[in-house]
Amino acid sequence: MTGVILAAGISSRLRPLTNSLPKSLLEVGGKPLLQRTLETLKANGIGRCVIVTGYLNEMIERFVTSLQPGIEIEFINNPVFDQTNNNYSLWLARPAVHADDIVLLDADILFHNTILTRLLASPHADALIMRADGSLGHEEIKCEVRADGSIARIGKHIEPERSAGESLGIERFSGPTTAKLFDVLSRRHVYDEFYEASFQEVIDNGARIYAVDSGGLPCIEIDTLDDLLAAEELAKKLK
Repeated sequence: MTGVILAAGISSRLRPLTNSLPKSLLEVGGKPLLQRTLETLKANGIGRCVIVTGYLNEMIERFVTSLQPGIEIEFINNPVFDQTNNNYSLWLARPAVHADDIVLLDADILFHNTILTRLLASPHADALIMRADGSLGHEEIKCEVRADGSIARIGKHIEPERSAGESLGIERFSGPTTAKLFDVLSRRHVYDEFYEASFQEVIDNGARIYAVDSGGLPCIEIDTLDDLLAAEELAKKLK
């Protein structure tokens, strides 16, 4: 299985902290986010990782190389990171993963390593982590879930009252579903949209992607300074 980490964004909402530092290298609880994610991949038995960079890509590459994370790393650079969305960054990873089993993660998430363990332990080869607790608004990526636990709809546009919870940006795909996803991305990557739109097309074409409850374990996506402050408090629960 291959990890795919998307770390290309410019993170303008975290300025001035990200004026000269990519968001994935911001320290939370005394450790850079990207280091935490790589350590979690290794702890869960994943020996290879593709990191898609963009903004300050050379800084990320130097950091990871010096870190010597103990897993095989391949870097892919998104040269138009400031003009594209995360669907484009994911599409760029296609040559590196082909139709591999993958774990896909956004680089701006602080999460308990047991969350990934729960995902990998799921009986479903195609699944994503969903937080069922907490309030939902218009900003979260929401999931509408069928009775069998599979996802019927995913995206920000879903009405909160119809949502079972929030997708946390941690997904697992089998090789056949990875191939289907990249076939869809090959057409859609030119659009300014989140990769969940491609997930939705794969689902609409018959794939079953299941929601795995995060179980209330600590997890937060860091987009703003307020998120960063909240993440510092959350990091205390990871020790």
